[in-house]
Amino acid sequence: MYDLILNGGDVFDGSGKDSFVGDVAIMDGMIVAVEPVGELNLGAAERVIDVQGLVVSPGFIDMHTHSDFTLIADGRAESQVHQGVTTEVIGQCGASCAPVNSKDDIRRVAPWYTAAATHDTWLGFGDYLDVLDATELGVNVMAFVGHGTIHRAILGGDLHPGEPEDVAEMAKLVDKCMDEGAGGFSSGLEYFPGILAAPEHLVPLCEVAAKYKRLYATHVRNRDTHYDLGFAEAIATARQSGAKLQISHIQPKFGAPEYAMEHTLEMIELARRHDTDIAFDVIPHDWNNTLMAAILPKWAQAGSIDDVLERLDNAEMRDKIKANPQPMWLIVKAEKWSDIVLLNATHNKDIVGMDFAEIGRMRNCHPYDAVLDILLEEGQDLMSCMWASRSFRDEDVDLCLNQSECAVISDTVATANEGILKDHLGSLTGYGWAARFLQYYVRDRGVLSLAEGLSKLTAVPAARLGLKGRGHLKVGYHADVCVFDQVNIASNATAKNPRRYASGICHVLVNGKLAMQDGERISVNAGQVIREFVA
Repeated sequence: MYDLILNGGDVFDGSGKDSFVGDVAIMDGMIVAVEPVGELNLGAAERVIDVQGLVVSPGFIDMHTHSDFTLIADGRAESQVHQGVTTEVIGQCGASCAPVNSKDDIRRVAPWYTAAATHDTWLGFGDYLDVLDATELGVNVMAFVGHGTIHRAILGGDLHPGEPEDVAEMAKLVDKCMDEGAGGFSSGLEYFPGILAAPEHLVPLCEVAAKYKRLYATHVRNRDTHYDLGFAEAIATARQSGAKLQISHIQPKFGAPEYAMEHTLEMIELARRHDTDIAFDVIPHDWNNTLMAAILPKWAQAGSIDDVLERLDNAEMRDKIKANPQPMWLIVKAEKWSDIVLLNATHNKDIVGMDFAEIGRMRNCHPYDAVLDILLEEGQDLMSCMWASRSFRDEDVDLCLNQSECAVISDTVATANEGILKDHLGSLTGYGWAARFLQYYVRDRGVLSLAEGLSKLTAVPAARLGLKGRGHLKVGYHADVCVFDQVNIASNATAKNPRRYASGICHVLVNGKLAMQDGERISVNAGQVIREFVA
């Protein structure tokens, strides 16, 4: 007896192959049959859902998110489930919630930390996964450990990358985290403290990832004027360590030459020919989002949050900050303030969604001063303050999507438009990134076929991550499934109204349990913490 049959849908198995009209049978959380329509006995199922005219796909795998703490605060992952996501990979860009030396350190390292959340605490990486496992999760979760968190556990907020003996201690700690269930290692080399590290500080840590045959995912140091140096550093680190390299959100930023993407792909291809294992992913839109505090030079980010706030309150230091010749975003240096939007704030919720040209006029000050004022006003919550800029080009995204090794990611956080996280945002398209990819790049512009596009959200990331039994609609695989209307799938998120759920998602199953039915969320959260991987 089957628990459920999805009957008569347009079945895409995730591999990139053409679809067929078929039935998918599920029992005990697993896929037990995938057959052409008419081959299965519908009477042998406790429940049959008619999905004729709809696409049946593996659930979407978001291999780059920052939901490390938002899932602790509210594990339902509403913004993700509503667009077909069934698995998230957290701990990216060098930021993870663990390991920490004290419970008080959680606030300092946890991305999108909110003091209003009620949760158990942790120290080690395994402890953190246990707390996450005890949470009702709307999605499956795989967790990387971040270099920035490892660095802080050994060196605190010191303004130096560590002596050889410190790096050796970091490597031991990465090894411990891998043993406790970390699915990979990540770095964020435009953020403090990653900005301090050179390859000699990263290679020993990446060697640990290589030993466990797990990914090294990196937010490279620079994707604008010095893009070639940033990508070359990532390639050199992987070459020396033997680690499998995943270049996160690879598309160049504002300020890079027009040929930067093409040149970068040429660099990757040459390294591959000499046995360096490299893949990458893209964000499917032209908006780039990050921490507002990342605009500060590294000296201004050193130490504690109180140290940072003290510098922001000092007029002389402010002038020095604004004079930074190479800020993380050159769009700031170019003063394109109307293309930069406040994305997330705890104490300035009333101006979230406004661009900084507007904010400057409203506050009667230069937009850069408004940026620093807002960071100061956010106080202890300044590390949760986010902004977004129109910094990417469709031409670059298109070029990447046509590479077989490219996955599609959100670079967002799982939230909800009600509850404890109702005022939190991870990106302007956090509520619609997957829907927008299928709507804009696949359906409307035809950059990829639907079969190819779905593989970028399913089989490609699953294979790269070593996810066991996920990413395909195959017998013996976990029943993570998304059923959607190809004609009507759409993102409804805008800069002014970014918390609108996507349209066109009909049914979502996570580990065989319906999380959405007929476009409505069901209060079932069947996600699991994933700790087993294949090499």
